[in-house]
Amino acid sequence: MTEAPLMTEASPIPTAKPHLPDAQTVTQVTHWTDRLFSFRVTRPASLRFRSGEFVMIGLLGDNGKPLLRAYSIASPSWDEELEFYSIKVPDGPLTSKLQHIQPGDEIILRPKPVGTLVHDALLPGSRLWFLATGTGIAPFASLMRDPETYEKYDQVIMMHTCREVAELEYGRKLVESLKDDPLIGEMVGDKLKYYPTTTREPFHHMGRITDNLTSGKVFADLGLAPMDPEEDRAMVCGSLAFNHDVKAVLEKFGLREGANSEPLEYVVEKAFVGDGI
Repeated sequence: MTEAPLMTEASPIPTAKPHLPDAQTVTQVTHWTDRLFSFRVTRPASLRFRSGEFVMIGLLGDNGKPLLRAYSIASPSWDEELEFYSIKVPDGPLTSKLQHIQPGDEIILRPKPVGTLVHDALLPGSRLWFLATGTGIAPFASLMRDPETYEKYDQVIMMHTCREVAELEYGRKLVESLKDDPLIGEMVGDKLKYYPTTTREPFHHMGRITDNLTSGKVFADLGLAPMDPEEDRAMVCGSLAFNHDVKAVLEKFGLREGANSEPLEYVVEKAFVGDGI
């Protein structure tokens, strides 16, 4: 894969009345690689959401009807705008078009947030694990910037795995910015531990999340005790295969899958936007 230059575009928000249904205006677009981009849009005044939730966003399809997919909100609940992080699929019904948006363009955003990657779906604990592959880091980009995360937990571990180093850049820059964040910088302190790995390109940490948990490598590298269902909580976001494999690992440690209606030790986001979109 050839890494595309990092480009960020921004422009004043137009005041023209939106003409798409549930329209919001794009305010910034950043292309991280030739396969990954993020974008920010205006936030509906009435929208309230819990950090970690997702909404349906999209564009009009060739048939003139809305073409929508579930996207985790990458910005925290207190942000004045909404941020999203996406892959680019050349033949994808939505992202083949979405990847070309520019500041000032409109997207469709259904203001009905839902999702399981929320603090309310977990029992109280002392250590929280965020486990993600690829753009599955999006809901954790929201949660890592939420004060509630650091109020509830003594330690937060962000494990993020991608194929190549360039694909980790979005998460790396976000994590590095937290210490200087005027709202939560002091709260984050040394509570957040970041553990990025690659599976193809050489990197100082490599391997799949499941392997690094099972072998105990991540615990050794970070100087942490193994998972304990009495203290550890986890959130998982990736492909269906990744979710399935991580669930098996977490359950070997004694953690049980919870939900909004029944908080337990770990939760999984089943509406992740993956390949083919």
